[in-house]
Amino acid sequence: MSKPVYLNSDLGFIRAGAAVPALRVADVDFNTAAICAAMKKAAIQGVQALAFPEMALTGYTIGDLVQQQALLEKAEKGLARVAQASRDISMLVIVGLPLCIDQKIFNCAAVINSGHILGIIPKTYLPNYKEFYESRWFVSGEDACSDTAHIGDMAVPFGANILFSLRGMRSAVIGVEVCEDMWAPLAPHEYQALAGASLLVNISASNEILGKADWRRTMVIAESGRCAAACCYVSAGAGESSNDLVFGGHMLMAENGNLLHESRRFPAETELVVTDIDIDRLAHDRRTITSFRQSPQHLKPFRIIEADVDDIIADKLLRTIDPQPFVPGDPARRAERCRDIFAMQVAALAGKMRGSRLKHLVLGVSGGLDSTLALLVAAKTMDHTGKPRSNIHAYTLPGFGTTKRTKDNAMALCKALKVDFQSVNISDSCKSHLKDLGHDGREDVVFENIQARYRTEFLFNRANQLNAILLGTGDLTEAALGWCTFAGDHMSHYDINASVPKTLVRYLVRWAADEDMSTQAQRVLYDVIDTPISPELKRPGKGEITQRSEDTIGPVELADFYLYPFVRLGSRPGKILFLANEARKRKLFDGSYTLEDLHRWLDSFIRRFFANQFKRTCMPEGPKIGSVSLSPRGDWRMPSDAEPALWLQDLEQMYARLRG
Repeated sequence: MSKPVYLNSDLGFIRAGAAVPALRVADVDFNTAAICAAMKKAAIQGVQALAFPEMALTGYTIGDLVQQQALLEKAEKGLARVAQASRDISMLVIVGLPLCIDQKIFNCAAVINSGHILGIIPKTYLPNYKEFYESRWFVSGEDACSDTAHIGDMAVPFGANILFSLRGMRSAVIGVEVCEDMWAPLAPHEYQALAGASLLVNISASNEILGKADWRRTMVIAESGRCAAACCYVSAGAGESSNDLVFGGHMLMAENGNLLHESRRFPAETELVVTDIDIDRLAHDRRTITSFRQSPQHLKPFRIIEADVDDIIADKLLRTIDPQPFVPGDPARRAERCRDIFAMQVAALAGKMRGSRLKHLVLGVSGGLDSTLALLVAAKTMDHTGKPRSNIHAYTLPGFGTTKRTKDNAMALCKALKVDFQSVNISDSCKSHLKDLGHDGREDVVFENIQARYRTEFLFNRANQLNAILLGTGDLTEAALGWCTFAGDHMSHYDINASVPKTLVRYLVRWAADEDMSTQAQRVLYDVIDTPISPELKRPGKGEITQRSEDTIGPVELADFYLYPFVRLGSRPGKILFLANEARKRKLFDGSYTLEDLHRWLDSFIRRFFANQFKRTCMPEGPKIGSVSLSPRGDWRMPSDAEPALWLQDLEQMYARLRG
């Protein structure tokens, strides 16, 4: 019998939630009941860590009532009731309340798990400006005399130096702070992150004024990126007093610089947001970012308290899955991304020409996507540097597999862009080489590679003749899969598309066509986009392309979906397969796939990635454009004889579970 897939142990996620329950100022019984109800609702969704707002048990806007003995005692009893209600709920719960400890009142976050109060975190920074005057009532956690709080007959760890780990998940460590603490120049969450906290929780009572929601959002996103962590932010809601302030119940979830989830503001009833945090991804980034490992000498020691939560079955992932991780889904952001990429490529190529003191470029144009993008970048570079486009020497080199469609498109595009163009048929030269080898002309790897290598030889020699740079055209996806001929199209003086994945190449060409191309160039570019991806090294059938790259290497949308988490996030193949299957079930891919398709092409991706490192080890220079690059000098270092068995085994284990 197959085993189910678990959220924590198999996938490296934890399910985090934030809730803004209904609230009545100073009505602890009502607030306690609302908090307990929200806990039960979150438990149904499998939440493992749940945060409530600052002073959620009493209300933040109670003013001088916080000094009343009756309220303080009631708050303690309310906390005990929440702990009691959590006995049968496998969840870490964070709730805000005032507590009197050593005859001082602290604004606290209580952390509860399975009927126990695990720890009390006091607020460190007390705002005492504009609408805030907390120093009137509260004492900073830095001025506490004790490291233990007595709640009823319980002795509970107390202090800002406490972290909470989820048993069974080494990287799932939670740090907690209160409101103003996040805004301080040296915030508690920074020290928590350096001490190992991967989920940083801030419970707040931040009032609404114009523009403040934007500032909160920016802050939470930025801090999650700066700390290589996930940030969970929850603020007090509409039940607070509106004598002088308005509260919106704003909740935000961010992960390593990306916003995962945001609540609506001013909800009429209890609001709950839930998302799955990729703890393994955060751990990977912390392992690779060397500056993160350089902890300051004044880092304070933390007490680590363990909590128990259930490792829930991952029957549904509460998280957005991007089917094209290299391509923004929003059209406006996508256009901005394309504009930036072209600007980077143009700046890089202009710098390479300036540094080499060469004014001419040579490149082969096939009528395919990659060479089209390289040609467009070359044209923009000449415009940018004030050189004539005739300094671009473009060659189409038809061979055994070239079709009329691609040849005509290459010719028409070069004419529209006003570059120097020439067509040189290489068939006779290739036949001569086959004859020298005693080859009978059958369509094997020798037949194919002779064409690719002769094209490269011709272009290098022409670049020598013209004192020019040979511009490579291969893309990132092809480099990952080894879909290029060693010492053939894999070589050039400068590979301008080296870190641009195939899915993005298509959008870049479309953006260029839509943005600033003549009608004639647009027509050609649209047809290039619609042309099947092919190296055109096998003889065409009835003049049409018969050799389709995706029949051999798999759909490029899957290749790029696998490439991003494998290289950028260090994800295990089993996890990648699970996410791909989730995307399939949600119908997010352009193509229609079965689980078997996803498994087959991921298996192929892993084998190809390992087998073709030797090509990447000696790949030419090229500009790094995105966060994923396979340059052997700047980004990816790997032995070419490494074994893929471990990764394939992980894939097979997940495949067996998903099939079951």
